[in-house]
Amino acid sequence: MRRAALGLLVLMGVLLCACVVWQAGHAWLAWPRAFAEAGMAGALADWFAVVALFRHPLGLRLPHTAIIARNQQRIAESLGNFIEENFLRPELIIGRLGTHNAAQALARWLAQPVNSRGVAAVIADSLAGLLDGMDEADVAWFFDRIVLPQLRTLDIAAVAGNMLDVLTDGGRHQPFLDHGLAALERWLAANADMIKVKFSEASRYTPAPLDAYIVRKFIEGILALLHEVAASPDHALRRQFDEALRTLAVQLRTSAMHRRLGKSLLRDCIRYFRRANGPRALLDCVRTRALADLGREQSAVRDGLMRTLGSLGKRIGDEPSIQRKLNAWWLALAHELVVRYRHLLPALITEIVKSWNADEVSRKIETEIGRDLQYVRINGTFVGGLVGVLIHAATIAAA
Repeated sequence: MRRAALGLLVLMGVLLCACVVWQAGHAWLAWPRAFAEAGMAGALADWFAVVALFRHPLGLRLPHTAIIARNQQRIAESLGNFIEENFLRPELIIGRLGTHNAAQALARWLAQPVNSRGVAAVIADSLAGLLDGMDEADVAWFFDRIVLPQLRTLDIAAVAGNMLDVLTDGGRHQPFLDHGLAALERWLAANADMIKVKFSEASRYTPAPLDAYIVRKFIEGILALLHEVAASPDHALRRQFDEALRTLAVQLRTSAMHRRLGKSLLRDCIRYFRRANGPRALLDCVRTRALADLGREQSAVRDGLMRTLGSLGKRIGDEPSIQRKLNAWWLALAHELVVRYRHLLPALITEIVKSWNADEVSRKIETEIGRDLQYVRINGTFVGGLVGVLIHAATIAAA
């Protein structure tokens, strides 16, 4: 395009020379001469204007030339301000984002097995890399700085009381009682002879057959009682056991003695964890098991993550109320991020543009818009020529 514009300028020059040479014998050549003269003037003026944007024309450091190179810093700042004012306004961004149900779109995307599997694979691979990069010092730091301060303020007795409440709610503890009764029955049956011996040692003045009879009847009575309790959900001993657990739960939550005992037990556990090199043992256990699982083709961690993500996507996709809450949350987050950090992106753009080489910037911009700028030269040639013809016509009319 630069060659085309230059060729048009040369053509105007040739036309002008031809008109000058033959105009004396051909008066009508005054019209194309006027066109050529004004066309050359327009072409040269526009050439100067176009070149002055990027360089000094003919190397002459005339005022207001090489405009882009000389004003690079101001252009960078103006570009940053322009982007901040016209693209990063919170109301503009939130208005556009608010028209999309992002939660629903994400939920539908996650609900597709291929997508949830891909996300699960990324998380699992990241977990493997995290575990590989951790060492004993990292676990010890996490325990000392994050876990330990929380443990020191934890009322372990109250936690145990709450757990007892959960366990006894709805009779969830009854299977444990049944297992205990069965274990006691097995122990009595297996240790009847030992009980007889101990009873005989304590009762020196009764005959051995009598001791055996008493012990046998005692064990039979205990076993019968155990069978009764196991067979009757409403047995008095079960109610007594329930009441004892409820009383213990209340004491654990309210008793200062139990609170002190719980704190003492927790301190002992912490000391034992440190003394037994707990951070290293914990890290080795988690890393060995997790990496072994992640290394298998059928990984329980990956499958669990995939099912969880897929289920989460389906649940959110079927619940408009959850979608509204998630959309409101992330729009509020986006608004906060835009308000807080909207100045950083323009500043980054400004710094990057300022750091560019001025001549390189001029060349890049000229490459991008140079074709249109050469059309300016071409149009200037024709427009100038037409204006020249009009001026020539006006001159003749005035004469």
